[in-house]
Amino acid sequence: MLVSLWKYKVFESTLDLFVGNLPTPMVKLERASKGNIEVWAKLEFYNPYSRSIKDRIAWAMIKDAYEKGMLKDVIEEASSGNTSLALAALSRIYGRKFRAYLPRKVSETIPILLRVFGAEYVITEHETIGSEFWNYVRRHAEEIGATNLNQFENDVNFRMHYETTARELVEQMKALGKTPDFIICGTGTSGHVAAISQRVKEVFGRTKVYAVQPAKGHSIPGIKRIETKPKWFFKVEIDGLMDVTLKNAIESSIEIARNEGILVGLSSGAVYWGFKKLVEAGRKGVFVLVFPDDGFKYVGFFKKYFEGEI
Repeated sequence: MLVSLWKYKVFESTLDLFVGNLPTPMVKLERASKGNIEVWAKLEFYNPYSRSIKDRIAWAMIKDAYEKGMLKDVIEEASSGNTSLALAALSRIYGRKFRAYLPRKVSETIPILLRVFGAEYVITEHETIGSEFWNYVRRHAEEIGATNLNQFENDVNFRMHYETTARELVEQMKALGKTPDFIICGTGTSGHVAAISQRVKEVFGRTKVYAVQPAKGHSIPGIKRIETKPKWFFKVEIDGLMDVTLKNAIESSIEIARNEGILVGLSSGAVYWGFKKLVEAGRKGVFVLVFPDDGFKYVGFFKKYFEGEI
């Protein structure tokens, strides 16, 4: 009966809305596709809690801790945005309290949305999230008897993306009868770019995987420079790394909205900018772009751009 209900998109729990039951869509970007360039985007904002790819790891880490008897009454996590929203939502479902530790330049909408979920937050003086930041949160959680899931070092992160995000991408490409020539992802914790790279190279062999990161001196919500030493990035083969400015990311998000009619976030804009750079360098074939979230959290950035502040 439940399978029949899924067919009609009727679910008995919000937990049934994602993770294996409903793969996030893969859609062709028609305006970006031309001649011998074909572009497909995986829309991770179809995940229900944070409207981002981070729902996957938030659910998996909480589930893992719960099953091991390690999920305390309070969860604390360092996050630049989406993971904190996903954990805030899922903490309510699991009957836990959640406290997020955020970098100083967090998007102005994140604290507001955390309050909507009934979560607490601490805005720190850190510009970005590195090991010093997340180790502070880990120690604090230990001191007060809370759970720190630590998305930056928890191997559940990589495994979840390997088992869901990467598997879905492979199956969707196979359903289309296509082999991706290039896949472009953002670099945050490195969980999804590393897992995708490992799986697609196992299956397709010749697929090249590229990552994007903020240019030096720039901060883009959701992605980080590899100087922060993302755990899984260096354990797999990544074929290239491209720097993106904040303005590049914003303008690319606007371009996608005006050309394709979908509003994507700034890390998605960064991924799209990376795609355009590869095309300018003469790359051709089938491209897959992983869009981590939507653009509604970043209205403040769009406003500053239109007012000439960025």
